[in-house]
Amino acid sequence: MIASRNRSEELAAVLRLLLDTTPSPIILVDNASRDDSVTVAEHIAAGSGGRLTVVELSENLGAVGRNVGVAHCATPYVAFCDDDSWWEPDAPAVAEEVFDAHPSVAVLAGRTLVWPDMREDPIVAELAGSPLGRDPALPGPSVLGFQACSAMVRRSAFQAVGGFSPILHFRGEEQLLALDLATHGWDLCFCDRLTAYHRPSARREPSSAERARVLRNTVLTTWLRLILGGARFIATNPDVTGPSAEGPLPATGSVA
Repeated sequence: MIASRNRSEELAAVLRLLLDTTPSPIILVDNASRDDSVTVAEHIAAGSGGRLTVVELSENLGAVGRNVGVAHCATPYVAFCDDDSWWEPDAPAVAEEVFDAHPSVAVLAGRTLVWPDMREDPIVAELAGSPLGRDPALPGPSVLGFQACSAMVRRSAFQAVGGFSPILHFRGEEQLLALDLATHGWDLCFCDRLTAYHRPSARREPSSAERARVLRNTVLTTWLRLILGGARFIATNPDVTGPSAEGPLPATGSVA
């Protein structure tokens, strides 16, 4: 499942590669592109034997476009791609085997190799060395985060928690979903048997803008799930004591 916007050339290359190397059906959600992405994708779809479905959105929904794509999927498991990433040919079959064997797992985060030098993305070491450790009954280390372009999800679990949040739009949107899945009792694991490739687009936004989006969404995620979640817990558990239970702290400083 791919969500894309304004990258017709890169998208076309990824679509053709996936059609040539994997047997999986492909859902493309176009986030209101202003270039010829939809025309190009529909041309490829016409020759795909029904394997490629193109869904055109009238507005840019960001990561929520993936929610739309998942809703169009008929399979129990969904592999996410970006328009500049793709999976090893055997990845769908491996993921199906792992998901079937571990019904508590909602997310499998794979290895990400960055083109052209095929180095591991720095997130791979973070996931492999997760401080949450590894339950021997699970297929890999437990994680509370992942990179969407190299992750696969159990469709029923993803939809049960509402998928990606519209509040975050794009960049760093995975953390909130990970927290929601874990809160609902699902396992998320790093699985080094799955490999995805990422060729960062030349049309990415400047790194400073990208970092700002990630920081914004980290703050929002902290507020939405950790601060508000804690406040709701205290409000519904009268035996909890401490400053938060007794009311707000007195205002200090210069920020309101």
